Amino acid sequence: MTEPDPAISAVLQAVPALVPRLRENARAAEDRRWIPEENIELLEDAGVFRLAVPRRFGGLDASMAEQIQVVTDISRGCPSTGWVAAAWLEGAWVASQYPDEVQKEIYAAGTVRTSGGLSPTGQFTATEGGYVLSGSWRFNTGCRGAHWNLVFGVEERPDGTHGLLYALVPIEEFEVADDWHVTAAAGTGSFTTSATEVFVPARRVVTAEELVGGATTDRSNTGATGRNYGLVTYVAAMSVAVFIGAAKGAYETFTERLPGKAIAYTGWTEQRDHPLTQIKVATAANRIAAAEALADGYVRLLQDRADAGEHPTVEDSVTVRGRGGLATLLVLEATDALHDVSTASSLARDQHFQRFRRDLAGLTRHGMMTPFTNLELHGRLLLGLEPDTHYL
Repeated sequence: MTEPDPAISAVLQAVPALVPRLRENARAAEDRRWIPEENIELLEDAGVFRLAVPRRFGGLDASMAEQIQVVTDISRGCPSTGWVAAAWLEGAWVASQYPDEVQKEIYAAGTVRTSGGLSPTGQFTATEGGYVLSGSWRFNTGCRGAHWNLVFGVEERPDGTHGLLYALVPIEEFEVADDWHVTAAAGTGSFTTSATEVFVPARRVVTAEELVGGATTDRSNTGATGRNYGLVTYVAAMSVAVFIGAAKGAYETFTERLPGKAIAYTGWTEQRDHPLTQIKVATAANRIAAAEALADGYVRLLQDRADAGEHPTVEDSVTVRGRGGLATLLVLEATDALHDVSTASSLARDQHFQRFRRDLAGLTRHGMMTPFTNLELHGRLLLGLEPDTHYL
């Protein structure tokens, strides 16, 4: 049995203590459409943004399960902050898939915050020493507080063929639009970033095959490092962690308000004495527990694969998406069960429950994380059909 790392254990212990403060800051995050600087500082001081940085660069090199635990706890406090933290951890992990010379550049400070997206909405034009990049990327979570931006785009080659490329670019090379006006997860600050003829050195550009499939060889993370999770499966697992954390936050804030709360216009002076409330609370608790069990299973699957020095197979990736889809449905149903027995006062903006529910409903609209799309994908595999997506 591996001994727990004291530095990682310190982060795992520090983050739950931040939950009350993150929860109190959640309305401010929503109002300003971006998480407060205090939230970033609290997580930075706790060591969160070192979790996905390789140890040789001063990071903590935490396992997926450890990162999942941290993201879940952050999301119990504020789903928007959890979504941003997950995005930045994902971006930090992405840099570990680049050649070593780029890793040295990205991880120079031992902690890093990288935003980005997976939509190929940029144009790469080859030039001497690298590429000229232009394009816009919507839903760029965390861009206002990032150091780097991971962008995806298309290269049109001289022979008329096309290639898909990813680039890591300093965030100051982009314009950030003030266009994030939404009714859920407003605090994520998922604004549009744009680049106009930005030069990107060749060393910071890799093909989609290299990034997603781990084809590059000039890097120290090849072999049985225990961290080769696969881009899409890693993002999917981290996203579901946010959903589970948000559902836990909804459950906690709902049940905390019950003692002494009456049911208006009835003879019930204690809502928690009502059988329907008891049934709905138990239903919610067990659906959240079931979602966690599903997530624990596929996290172990991915970690076992990584520990063996292998990338996830197509079957692994589809399974993660399918089980993550069901976990997502379960936590949505859990918050709906609580909403069924909530009262009018829960609609007030200063009540946390309504924000958890709205944020969860909004975040699960992410194009790659909608539950029925992922269950359909898993069903195709189970029925012997080919997946109908390249995002695996």
